Amino acid sequence: MSLSAYFDKCAQENGISVSSDIKDKLLMFMEEVLAENKIQNLTAITDEKDFIELHLIDCLKVTPHIGECAKVIDIGTGAGFPGMVIKIARPDVDITLIDSLNKRIEFLKRTAQKLGLENIRCIHGRAEEMGRKPEFRAQFDIAISRAVARLSVLSEYCIPYVNEGGHFIAMKGREYREEIEEAQNAAKILGGDEWIKEEFELKPSCAVRSIISSRKIAATDEKYPRRAKKISSSPLR
Repeated sequence: MSLSAYFDKCAQENGISVSSDIKDKLLMFMEEVLAENKIQNLTAITDEKDFIELHLIDCLKVTPHIGECAKVIDIGTGAGFPGMVIKIARPDVDITLIDSLNKRIEFLKRTAQKLGLENIRCIHGRAEEMGRKPEFRAQFDIAISRAVARLSVLSEYCIPYVNEGGHFIAMKGREYREEIEEAQNAAKILGGDEWIKEEFELKPSCAVRSIISSRKIAATDEKYPRRAKKISSSPLR
C-alpha cells in the first residue's frame, strides 16, 4: 500500500477528511522531518506509516477545536507538532511556532517556505520569557502544546499567551487523568476556567490520546509566568 493510500485509510478510520492538496503537503512535511531527523533529533518515530498515524493524524484530530481564522501559538513546537500540521490543514489560521532550540526553528522556517505556507512565524525563544513580552502576552485565541510537560507546569507556560475568551489546549496521552487531578487549580490561578477533556483512540494502533482545554475567563496575574526553575520545582496547585 502506498503512503498516500495508507494516509487515506488512517484518515477515514479516524474520522478525518482533508483535500488531496493538503494530504500531499502533509506527506511532504513528513519527508522533510524524517530527512532532517538524520541531522538533528526531531522524532523517535521514523517508520513512515507510524509517523502518519501517530504524528499527522494525531495532530489533525485537534483541528475541529480551532475556530476559523484563529490566531494560534504552539509552545515548544519541536519538529512542528502540532503547529505545522495545523497550518497545513488550516490555511486560514494565523500561527506562531515557538521553540527554545534555534536549530529546530531554522528547520521550520525552511520547511514553511518550501511548502509555500503563509501567515506563519517561527520564533526562537523560551516560553516563560516570551510570555511576558507585550507583543505575545494575551495576544492569541489559542495557545496549544503537545506532550511538552505535565499539565500543571504547561499551564503556566501557555495560559499567559491567551486572550480573554480564548483557550489553552494541551494534547496528551493516557496519563491525562492524573495530570488533571494535580492541576485542578492551575488554570483558575492563571485566569482559566474548568478543565474540559476529550479522549479518543488513534487507529489502527488504538493508542489513547486526549485533548485537554481551558477557556480564559480572566487576565493572568503579572507575576506569571515565573522563572523556569520555579515553574518546574513548584508547579501551581
